[in-house]
Amino acid sequence: MMSDVLRTAAERAGRYLDSLHERAVFPSEDAVARLAQFDEPLPDAPTDPETVLHLLDEIGSPATVASAGGRYFGFVTGGSLPAALGANWLAGAWDQNSGLQVMSPTATKLEAVALGWLVDLLGLPAGTGGGFVTGATMANLTGLAAARHAVLQQAGWDVEAQGLFGAPPIAVIVGDEVHVSLLKALSLLGLGRDRVIRVPVDHQGRMRADALPAISGPTIVCIQAGNVNTGAFDPAAEICAAAHEAGAWVHVDGAFGLWAAAAPGRAHLMAGFSHADSWATDAHKWLNVPYDCGLAFCREPQHLRAAMSTSAAYLIEGDQREPYHYTPEMSRRARGIEIWAALHSLGRSGLADMIERTCRYAARFADGLGAAGYSVLNDVVLNQVLVSFGDAETTRRVMAAVQADGTCWCGGTVWQGQAAMRISVSSWTTTEADVERCLEAMLRVAARV
Repeated sequence: MMSDVLRTAAERAGRYLDSLHERAVFPSEDAVARLAQFDEPLPDAPTDPETVLHLLDEIGSPATVASAGGRYFGFVTGGSLPAALGANWLAGAWDQNSGLQVMSPTATKLEAVALGWLVDLLGLPAGTGGGFVTGATMANLTGLAAARHAVLQQAGWDVEAQGLFGAPPIAVIVGDEVHVSLLKALSLLGLGRDRVIRVPVDHQGRMRADALPAISGPTIVCIQAGNVNTGAFDPAAEICAAAHEAGAWVHVDGAFGLWAAAAPGRAHLMAGFSHADSWATDAHKWLNVPYDCGLAFCREPQHLRAAMSTSAAYLIEGDQREPYHYTPEMSRRARGIEIWAALHSLGRSGLADMIERTCRYAARFADGLGAAGYSVLNDVVLNQVLVSFGDAETTRRVMAAVQADGTCWCGGTVWQGQAAMRISVSSWTTTEADVERCLEAMLRVAARV
């Protein structure tokens, strides 16, 4: 029976993925309205699994956003590589808890191998440790927890044992374009999202190293590899040098930009970032593994372990790395399996090509829109494009019309006071034909509006 259900799920999933090339990216109003059919009392009796899948597919599939396809540019959202999706399904069938080696030798081995590959690919220092978490928000929290431990330990305070009551205050320095996920992580750690010291940024959102405040006492400096709007990178070498001279910890929010290190043509953007102390990134963005999957790295793994580990008599540990010592979660799904599969299937050259290719597509959007007379607001150094179609009202009308057209889907933002449509190219499925088709639609809709 189980194999029949899985076969049905695979067939329905295959049809869904095959339909993405032609369907509108955003669901129709009618498809969304049909979701009301899910509003029913909990059944009294069991339902056949095939019937459950039928309901999910017939009602749910048409109301999904086609973010797994090649014409979705609304957020920094990757698709799912074939090997990664297949590994995700197989790992789901295995149903492994990857917290302890004794619970899954396979999951812990693949996680350890993938971690070593990632440290190499991302240009991080040899010996860097890490953990596999849900996404960049939790990766930021994990890295910042290690930072909190280290700077307070240096001040003679055991924050894991004593908490923050009575602890020496920690200064947190961020750029004016700090991402909201990092602020959320700070609030969850008790460091406060409003207590941060903000440093001015330039016209691309890069933190100005010359504007860093004087640093003394326990301090965490947070920098960006890849601004969420412009794709710009903070001047890491200068900031790390100044911070470390004062004894501060440097944390990198590299939700998608960290992957530039894996592409020879973009690796220069990552200059100096290897000098930081902790890093956060997503795998479900540019590595194109299924949601949810994030990564936290720490130069000195003992700080990460001190911030995350716990113990109990029934937790049977071996003599190798135990994953639960490096993440907030103890029980968690085996995310490392699909990361291993994605990296193994791509190889070094395939990963580099995927990153370079999506960056070229972003540049093509910028060139085409700019040639038509519209204002591209950022230097397109990565996979992000900001375009203005005139005043704020006109830009918003064009963006709404592009979304309604259905050929592609782009989101909106406000960049340094100016309304913009944001184009994020992150999916392995996007082709040159997709880009030309979507660019034509953008220009056609903008001309009409």
